[in-house]
Amino acid sequence: MTVALVLHRAGGAPLSTAFRRAPFGKDDPFARHREIAWEGPGTMSAGRTSFIGELEVASYPNIETIVVVEGELTLTAAGAAPLVVGPEAGAVIGCGTSLRIQAGSRVRFVFCAAACERPTKRGVFPLHADADFKPTATLPAEVLLGPQPECRSDKVFIDDGAQYSAGAWDSTPYHRIVRPHRMNEFMHLLAGSVRFAAPDGSVLSTAKGDALFVPQGAPIGWESSDRVAKFYVCQSVAA
Repeated sequence: MTVALVLHRAGGAPLSTAFRRAPFGKDDPFARHREIAWEGPGTMSAGRTSFIGELEVASYPNIETIVVVEGELTLTAAGAAPLVVGPEAGAVIGCGTSLRIQAGSRVRFVFCAAACERPTKRGVFPLHADADFKPTATLPAEVLLGPQPECRSDKVFIDDGAQYSAGAWDSTPYHRIVRPHRMNEFMHLLAGSVRFAAPDGSVLSTAKGDALFVPQGAPIGWESSDRVAKFYVCQSVAA
């Protein structure tokens, strides 16, 4: 079973992840540019995109979170001011949004998208590293190999129909057992480093600026020794 797929390394190290060039669903505005690393239950997809040019999208066909890793991307929803998204920043695009997408020079970003049959939240919602963090639930003691961490989050976007939520999250250090991941999750690390353990004892080390995707059910552990902050996308999938 796939444990975790690395979508981007901030240091430019080669990736073992296999990408395939393909659109995500019908009418994908990035159809010619998208590279998919994972697509699975719940019609969710994760990967990377390289783009230059301008697109006019009358109705965005899915929900999509993007995090820019190089260059700048300008997103202008109908009736709203342009949002310029640069490195280490991101945005969530609601399904059904009327949108102009512009990149004057090459931009690269990682993404996590999900199909959406009935849009409930249109617009473009920015993700910032200096998020409005508020205390949130910690982890249960039975999965921890040490003290309980203090966790905070800033939930920016929720679409209940697609079981899709996105925002920012941070935590004090903690060590967690290897267990099946409870949901599909995209992560882009904003601060700190994490060691993800697999059942065979191997460890995937990630650091600030890295992006990865963990499918629901993948057996994985977590160990951090400093504060970790991340952008996230979560999607619950029926068993």
